[in-house]
Amino acid sequence: MGVITLYCQPGAKQTRLAGAYDGKPKLQLKAPPVDGAANDALRRFLAEICGVPMASVRIISGSASRIKRVEVLTLDDEVLRTRLMAGA
Repeated sequence: MGVITLYCQPGAKQTRLAGAYDGKPKLQLKAPPVDGAANDALRRFLAEICGVPMASVRIISGSASRIKRVEVLTLDDEVLRTRLMAGA
């Protein structure tokens, strides 16, 4: 399983990878930070980039924060980071 720490910015114009923030990959999420919508958008976006089902993506810490630790069950750390960097 791959684990990565991300910086997430909810309420953006579009959902996309937006470089780095403080050494962490930065994701802009179109969804607002209301009722878990931004967390769902994050999981859906990462599942799409990584080519895994959404059920394989889990927020393990920071669900109410901009800095989140996320695990992808079917990928190791190096593959996860490579796929995120390729999608940027």
